[in-house]
Amino acid sequence: MFSDLSTPMLLGIFAACAVGILLGGLRMTGQADQIADRTGLGEALVGGVLLGAATSLSGSIVSLTAALDGRPSLAFSNGIGGIAAQTAFLALADILHRKVNLEHAAADLSNVFQGALLMLMLALPLFALTGPDVSVLGVHPVSILLVAIYIVGVVATRRIREQPMWRPVKTRDTRPDEPEPESDDGPATPLLFASFFALMLAMGAIGWIIAQIAETLTDRYDLSASAVGALMTAVVTSLPELVTTLAAVRRGALQLAVGGIIGGNTFDILFLTISDVGYRDGSLYHAIGPDDLYWLAVGLIMTAVLTLGQLYRQREGPAGIGVESAAMLAVYAIAIALPLVTAGGGA
Repeated sequence: MFSDLSTPMLLGIFAACAVGILLGGLRMTGQADQIADRTGLGEALVGGVLLGAATSLSGSIVSLTAALDGRPSLAFSNGIGGIAAQTAFLALADILHRKVNLEHAAADLSNVFQGALLMLMLALPLFALTGPDVSVLGVHPVSILLVAIYIVGVVATRRIREQPMWRPVKTRDTRPDEPEPESDDGPATPLLFASFFALMLAMGAIGWIIAQIAETLTDRYDLSASAVGALMTAVVTSLPELVTTLAAVRRGALQLAVGGIIGGNTFDILFLTISDVGYRDGSLYHAIGPDDLYWLAVGLIMTAVLTLGQLYRQREGPAGIGVESAAMLAVYAIAIALPLVTAGGGA
C-alpha cells in the first residue's frame, strides 16, 4: 500500500504521524500525573512504568513490524536509538527548568535505581552479541532474561519507594513529589484510565504506519537501516517522551519527568525481546551489524552519565544546567556527527 505512494506523500503522512504522537503524548502526561496522585503510586513510579511504557508503544510496534518483515537492523536500532534520543531530551528539559539543575531538584531513589537497572539491561545485548549463537524456539535466552529483569525491576522500584533504605538529602531546591488536591472537575478514575489506554492504542497504530513508511523509504533510496532506525523512526517515536518530559517540568512534576525518560528507556530495551520473537531467521543479536552496536554503546554511555549526575546532584553547571546534561548533549551530538565525518573522510 505505501510502496505505491510518492515520496512527498510518504513524508507528509510521516509528519502527520509525528504531530499525532506529539498531541497524544502531551495529553498522556496530564493523565499520568493525575493517576499518580489518585493511586498514591508517586510520580517516579508512574512515570517510569506506566507513562514510560505507554509512550514507548509506537516504537515497539515499529521494531516488531520491522522484525516480522526480516529487517533486524531496523528493528534493533529503532529501540536502541530511541534510548539515546530520549536521554538527550532530558538534557533539554534541564534547560527549560531554569531554577536549578533538574537532576538535583528531582532527587528520587527510584529513578537512580532504574538508571542502574537500565545499564544492566543495556549490557545484556552486548553479552548476547559476543557470545555463542544460541536460541530456544528461535528466541535468544537473553531476550527472555530481559523481560524477567524488567519485571523484577518494577517490583523492586515499588519496594524502594515504599521502604527506602537510602534517601536523597533535601535542600532548598529539592522539589518533593506531593499529590495535588483532588478536583471535582476531572474525569472519574475509571474514565481516566480508559482514556489513557485508548491513547496507547492510537500510539500503537501510528507506530505501524511509521514502520511501513520507514521500510519503503529505506528500500526506495537504499538507505542504511541502522541510520533510519536510530535517527528517523527512533526520534519520531520518541517525541512523546520529549513532550511529556517538557510538559511535566512545566507542571512542576519533576520526578515524573525524569522517571518517564528512564522508565521509557528501560521499557525500550524490551523492543529487543519483541523483535527477537518476531525475527524468525535466528537470533536477532547475531543478525545485526557494527552500526547497531555503535548506538547501543552510545545509549550505555549516556545512561551512565545520567545516573552519575543523579548521584552527584550538582545544583548549577555550565550555561545554567547540570554538567551531566551538557555531557549528554555533547555525547549525542558527537554520536550523530562522527559517522558523517568518517564517511566524508573516507569518500
